[in-house]
Amino acid sequence: MTKEINLGSVEKAALFAGALDSNLRYLEKELSVSVTGRGELLFVTGSDDAVSSFEKISSEMMNVINCGGVLDDQTLRYFVLSGTSGEAEALSSLADECIYVSAKGRAIHPKTLGQKKYIDSIQKNTIVFGIGPAGTGKTYLSVMMACASLKKHDVSRIILTRPAVEAGEKLGFLPGDLQTKIDPYLRPLYDALFDAMGPEVFQKNVERGIIEVAPLAYMRGRTLDDAFIILDEAQNTTREQMKMFLTRLGSSSHMVVNGDITQIDLPDGKKSGLVEAVRILNGIPGIDIVRFTHKDIVRNKLVMDIVNAYEKVSSSDRRKKDRV
Repeated sequence: MTKEINLGSVEKAALFAGALDSNLRYLEKELSVSVTGRGELLFVTGSDDAVSSFEKISSEMMNVINCGGVLDDQTLRYFVLSGTSGEAEALSSLADECIYVSAKGRAIHPKTLGQKKYIDSIQKNTIVFGIGPAGTGKTYLSVMMACASLKKHDVSRIILTRPAVEAGEKLGFLPGDLQTKIDPYLRPLYDALFDAMGPEVFQKNVERGIIEVAPLAYMRGRTLDDAFIILDEAQNTTREQMKMFLTRLGSSSHMVVNGDITQIDLPDGKKSGLVEAVRILNGIPGIDIVRFTHKDIVRNKLVMDIVNAYEKVSSSDRRKKDRV
């Protein structure tokens, strides 16, 4: 089967094809089609299903181009993954859903259906658990949602925390005061806040008590009212820590709990508080659990490949244990 697709103009066709036709070559490889171009026209040859998938994905790509968006590698990869699994949705509609504008004037919006579900859930629920692999935007998007809530005066402060657990290595003695010692654990949260507000505004908000970034141990004994509270790296909480954190919730507050249950760094014999919380809190009104997949990874393509490789090894190990 051969299908002719009109992209509207030579200029749009060039954007569609990408530098040195890189987009076309990627689509040919992933969809098992052959593509040739002539001006604003594309001629796509392959099986009926493959050509149909290409046509659907090309429509999504043109929506992005027509809206002035950029067809980067991650966007194109997501189109292929969603289009070939029957879940294609125009990213132009996602791009329209701006949740915040960063300090540098960049509009922040969901890039995948998983991210959109996560944002929608945060808007609708009091407590949201974001569970998924590295690179899916859990921390970044939750910080942006917190800043948006602060800007709209839905909350009066932002509190960000994470457990101070070393990722499989002993850091030993660290010089400096207490803040200097704990800063390395909190760096990902600082990075997101710097991007959202800029270092100067962030520092002013910290001094005024509007933003607090602290280890999880600092939450004990407190009631957190009128706040947007984010717990990051929650897979490294114990059962007691998770219960302590969740019961800090005060009036007019929202909580987001993020974690990746495949990267638990707790000592042997310690069970993850995140795993237990997701199991026992599922179904309670006002609490939602959003699960990201490898399709929601928005970092370098290699991150997706790495996650998939480790998942395969983990699945193989589980099957071996089941046979023993």
